[in-house]
Amino acid sequence: MDATGNFNMLVEENVRVEMRDGVELSTNIFRPDGPGRFPAIVHRTPYGKSAGGAERFVRAGYVFLSQDARGRYESDGEYVLYTDESNHDAEDGYDTVEWAAAQAWCDGNVGTWGTSYPAYMQWQLASLRPPHLKCICACSIPLENWEVDWWGAFKPARRIKWWLTTIAPDLRRRAGLPPPHTPVEARKIFDELEACNWMHFMPWLNFPEHLPPPLDRYAEEWLKDPGCKPWKFAEKHAEIAVPSLDFSGWYDHCASMMHLPGMQENARTELARTQTKLIIGPWNHSGSAPRKVGDVDFGPNAELDRAGMEIAWFDRRLKGIENDVDRWPPCRYFVMGSAKWKSAPTWPPPDMAEQTFYLGSDGVANPVDSAGTLSADPPQADTADTYTYDPRNPVPTLWDAAFFTVPPDRRRTEHRSDILYYCSEPLTEDLEFVGYPQVVLYAASSAPDTDFFARLVDEQPDGPAREIAYGLVRARHRNSMEREDFLTPGEVTEFRIRMHPTANHFLKGHRIRLEITSSDFPNHDRNHNTGKNDLADTELVPATQTIAHSPQYPSRLVVNVDSE
Repeated sequence: MDATGNFNMLVEENVRVEMRDGVELSTNIFRPDGPGRFPAIVHRTPYGKSAGGAERFVRAGYVFLSQDARGRYESDGEYVLYTDESNHDAEDGYDTVEWAAAQAWCDGNVGTWGTSYPAYMQWQLASLRPPHLKCICACSIPLENWEVDWWGAFKPARRIKWWLTTIAPDLRRRAGLPPPHTPVEARKIFDELEACNWMHFMPWLNFPEHLPPPLDRYAEEWLKDPGCKPWKFAEKHAEIAVPSLDFSGWYDHCASMMHLPGMQENARTELARTQTKLIIGPWNHSGSAPRKVGDVDFGPNAELDRAGMEIAWFDRRLKGIENDVDRWPPCRYFVMGSAKWKSAPTWPPPDMAEQTFYLGSDGVANPVDSAGTLSADPPQADTADTYTYDPRNPVPTLWDAAFFTVPPDRRRTEHRSDILYYCSEPLTEDLEFVGYPQVVLYAASSAPDTDFFARLVDEQPDGPAREIAYGLVRARHRNSMEREDFLTPGEVTEFRIRMHPTANHFLKGHRIRLEITSSDFPNHDRNHNTGKNDLADTELVPATQTIAHSPQYPSRLVVNVDSE
């Protein structure tokens, strides 16, 4: 123990922890150097066990275990991707929690911790209810895999880069294949040499040929059935008896907000139903809580002491310390634009007022200087706007080099002719949107299948036009992700586009901007406009898109407004 009263750290590397089927998983154990027994925090990961987070937990009086998942790095067994329900992630997690609880250095209280894939592993093991598990801290993982990877359209950039540079290198090493054998080597090759080649690969169904086994098989199976739902966390909430602490973000492609209402309604115990917590900031998938994301500085209020909050969480749940964790609101969220934190009993916040903005124009909604209108008044004229979507020249995604979502300035794409703009008048008073904006779009296409994207933008006078939320619909899946309903070319059809969650305070003088287009590449795969399987076919055909706004076809933006 040091002079400040904090524990120093003892390290045991590559401890072999035996699972129920005899497979041994490699685990690094970081322990306080003092006498007695301590609570344990388990971190299971496919990304290579590390000391990340270990020191702060140990100094606070916890044993921290970081474990290579089955078939990864120093652990035995065969790796099974999370899209395959035959994986052992739930059972391995259960066995690791119970192994930790039985060690001489543990007092029998165990929690789990981690973001993204490690969060997925936590939800899996928690559904089996290990007797000594007291809580989880599972951040940034949604209810189902398709929310990350599909949305009706394949999301190639993040997934291809993740397969090639994060999952594949260690599998190549284990299989005796040529390098790269580490993520660092693979990312350098990808970022500096090969990203452009891979992003324009066609057809995607042939891509698994470039992956090592067994990843090639799992990727092929998923590409053949991208709408599969292997996780089923919405169903598993009813099996979970411990509370969760979750940090998520408005720009996180793995936004995890819906675990909170699911746990509140269905969790197995009162503690899990009433003490699950959600904190949402203006962050992306970085795993931290910074004030700056991309080029946008959201101010000092946006930067939380996430590490301190996690220690407080485990102090309450594993040590029984009477701190203020039980009094934390179920949901705490950051409002962009005002830089204020607000609280709510659940997500999305209840009792919001619904407000509708109708699209209109004189038949010209591009360029932005000729933008159409967003108005509270329903359209009176029978007008429409058209543009050509050419999948050979898609609208480029605006994000960072890591292919993580950032708050982009939409002025960067205003030169394009395939984006329609609808803008409100400059606001005469502040206006705050919270929840899931929705666009009811009446549109026609010359193609039997196509995409429509909607982007909600906070347009500052003589300043950035910052995107705050977006959503899309793939026409063939407009009614269901499980079935295909093709368009009749030229026929106006209703589409409902639910955007990502957001909370944004539009300041007086700003304009609300809605952008409608048909691509976002390579964040989303290009719709080929043919009606064929876009993952298997290589033909690309331009489509003429028509956006209608009239008394018969009242295209509109629907938002929830906080009147406080």
